[in-house]
Amino acid sequence: MQLAAHGAESALFVARPIDDAADLAPKQGSGTHRAGFERHVQGAVGQVLGRQFVGRRRDGLHFGVGGDVVQPLGEVVAARNHAVLPDDHGADGHLILVHGFDGLLDGEAHEAHVVFGRRYGDRHAVKIRPGSGRRVTFGAMFRSHTCGELRLDHVGQTVTLSGWVQRRRDFGGMSFVDLRDRYGITQLSFNDLVDADRVAEARKLQREFVVQAVGTVVERENKNPNLATGDIEIKVTQLTVLNAAATPPFTIEDETDGGEELRMKYRYLDIRRAPVRNNLLLRHRINRSVRGYLDNLGFVDVETPFLIKSTPEGARDFVVPSRLNQNQFYALPQSPQTFKQLLMVAGMDRYYQVVRCFRDEDLRADRQPEFTQIDCEMAFVEQEDILNTFEGLVRHVLRDVHGMELSEVPRMTYAEAMRRYGNDKPDIRFGMEFVELTDRVKGQGFPVFDQAELVVGINAKGCGAYTRKQLDALTDYVKRPQLGMSGLIWMRVDEQGVPSSSVNKFFDENALRGWAEAFDAEPGDLVLVLAGAANKTRKALSELRLHLGQELGLRKPFEFAPLWVVDFPLLEWDEESGRWFAMHHPFTSPKPEDIPLLETDPGAVRANAYDIVLNGNEIGGGSIRIHDRALQARMFELLGFSPEEAQAQFGFLMNAFEYGAPPHGGIAFGFDRLVALMGGDEVIRDYIAFPKNNAGRDVMIDAPSPIAEAQMAELNLLLRPNTLA
Repeated sequence: MQLAAHGAESALFVARPIDDAADLAPKQGSGTHRAGFERHVQGAVGQVLGRQFVGRRRDGLHFGVGGDVVQPLGEVVAARNHAVLPDDHGADGHLILVHGFDGLLDGEAHEAHVVFGRRYGDRHAVKIRPGSGRRVTFGAMFRSHTCGELRLDHVGQTVTLSGWVQRRRDFGGMSFVDLRDRYGITQLSFNDLVDADRVAEARKLQREFVVQAVGTVVERENKNPNLATGDIEIKVTQLTVLNAAATPPFTIEDETDGGEELRMKYRYLDIRRAPVRNNLLLRHRINRSVRGYLDNLGFVDVETPFLIKSTPEGARDFVVPSRLNQNQFYALPQSPQTFKQLLMVAGMDRYYQVVRCFRDEDLRADRQPEFTQIDCEMAFVEQEDILNTFEGLVRHVLRDVHGMELSEVPRMTYAEAMRRYGNDKPDIRFGMEFVELTDRVKGQGFPVFDQAELVVGINAKGCGAYTRKQLDALTDYVKRPQLGMSGLIWMRVDEQGVPSSSVNKFFDENALRGWAEAFDAEPGDLVLVLAGAANKTRKALSELRLHLGQELGLRKPFEFAPLWVVDFPLLEWDEESGRWFAMHHPFTSPKPEDIPLLETDPGAVRANAYDIVLNGNEIGGGSIRIHDRALQARMFELLGFSPEEAQAQFGFLMNAFEYGAPPHGGIAFGFDRLVALMGGDEVIRDYIAFPKNNAGRDVMIDAPSPIAEAQMAELNLLLRPNTLA
């Protein structure tokens, strides 16, 4: 091979970052070759001149990395696992196509074997040695550029593009094709005065045909400012249909005519649309940002098992029958909770994982049966350490994704959040805080107020001109079965500052002026009041507040307002079962100062727990964990576990505490929800490549589905009568 003619026993390949390139390349002399190296990469290749502790830069790339100084020879244009001539160990090597600069490698591509790979900072270096000397011409490549890459600087160049036909337009003797790939759209032009055969070929193209086009970049006469490539087009000289396509069941456009269920059935087509594709690219970007932040803080990515033990707490488990252990079942993890605590006992100190979790629960727009968490745990920390570390993560992601510099994240206790906003994940982008009127309005002869446990309202600033129709619509909103209120009381302040209300019969002007003072109501404001049982009323008013905020445009999707909510109750009482439940999970530590209350007033004990809220959505939650066996045993006792049940379910964790468990705590972020919010949305389904529908079905692959009788017998399973799908 030509590289050897330049005196190189090996050559150094330096490329832009690619995923785990160093891991994918075999170690020197190992003869081991791993799958997954098939990637399109670009970078400089040079011959080794000698070992020196100096280096040079060329086009932003280091030569002389690790003391090897190299002379630039060419560009790597592709790398893949490929069966070429056997290497010294008799195994197939990795193939790299080396495209040389003119005068060095005759402008052609050459083969070489990867010997080993290393990472140098944010770049990768791979040593190669000469291959068989066979040449592969550059023209064999499917594309020289992407469909989003070409600009006026490329005018005059001959290029090769490959992609899907977005649309075709015919005008007399001219035809234009918009060619699309992941990176963008480029217009191809055909003129029958120049090449009638190419025009005839172009007019056979239909939507979503996969084609390759070779041609010259020219400046467009009618530029398109809405396209990144809108200043140029390709005058095509060669057109190849790589694959024909059936007519898609819906249009592959930003605004499509396909319904949601149809698009989920053909999700691989839906992903071709820019909005869905961009959602997945945003997800990838945030994933990299999160990993980079945690890596830089010394967190270690550790995988934990998917086949684990079922536990009775929390949502229902997905269960998996074991063939090897008849009549026994695994569960899929709702979170890696116990494993990350065991990793702290094991001394890993800082753990994280971007991990799939599973919960068998009823679905809605922001839930899926399988979802992704950013799962983290730290040893030798207190609550303040956790809050500072992961507040930093939110800041980092906002800076990376939106270029936004975030000030300090405010904090609010659970009790304060419930009092001011009626829920534990308040949207603080706008006001309308709750104002309680209970003491002010009771005993005035109005039965609705006199019989209510709580009378509370909000001030909708500037809404005093609402019509009767608009007020009736708000009343109907709170009377929906989901909220179940009996009605809505309103008071408005006119432009002269005079208050009037729907209960004027019971409250005179002076009383209403007292309301206005309590709500800080000004001329043009509208006060909305609900009354009833405390918890039910707070929930209904919270929903009404969010509804109004949405209607008034106060919940701006790209205005971000994170909040820490702290000091949750440790336990909540369930009347139906007559026992305590953990508000977070059984491993959450109580506040140290509240531990004595476990014996006298368990409901008053505060958890050493915290949630982080973004724009009215909980995006993460965690706690300082119990690391003392005796306290953990007491917690299980309060939750109704017998010592035998606790040992059977969690004995492995309690036993681990016998061997020196450090103080530790952690947090888990809902990655799907975080990505959706960063995309200005609250529906996580649009940010998952292959989501389930509201019935928990994957309509694309038709899952879940029955299994064969032979499989059922092998697992010793028998269906109940009349339960077949």
